[in-house]
Amino acid sequence: MKKISHAETLQEAIRLLKLQQAGQLDQLKEQYYYTYDSFKPTNLIKKAYNTMSSSTELRGNIISNLIGLGTGYITKKILIGSTHSPVKRILGTILQFVVTNVVAKKTEKKIESEYDKS
Repeated sequence: MKKISHAETLQEAIRLLKLQQAGQLDQLKEQYYYTYDSFKPTNLIKKAYNTMSSSTELRGNIISNLIGLGTGYITKKILIGSTHSPVKRILGTILQFVVTNVVAKKTEKKIESEYDKS
């Protein structure tokens, strides 16, 4: 800042600095409220949902994983059923895991090829 020699010029500089300070304070308050509002749980959830719904790749991954999980669960129920044997339960869980992964990977490849076509 340059040296000021006259009283009137000094008063004018003080007035301008006070106006600048008031403007900066208003900007700071606006930014504070914007930041505070964006960290509310509902807004975080909305933002995450909007991000997920707009991303076709993420949507494809979710769909393929859901199809894989459903297929694995149904396969386990059909082949193993409800049993009290710990060995059959472990085998059923392993079977469900394998089927889920295989179906999810195949479905993901199909979904990717569909997106590539369009």
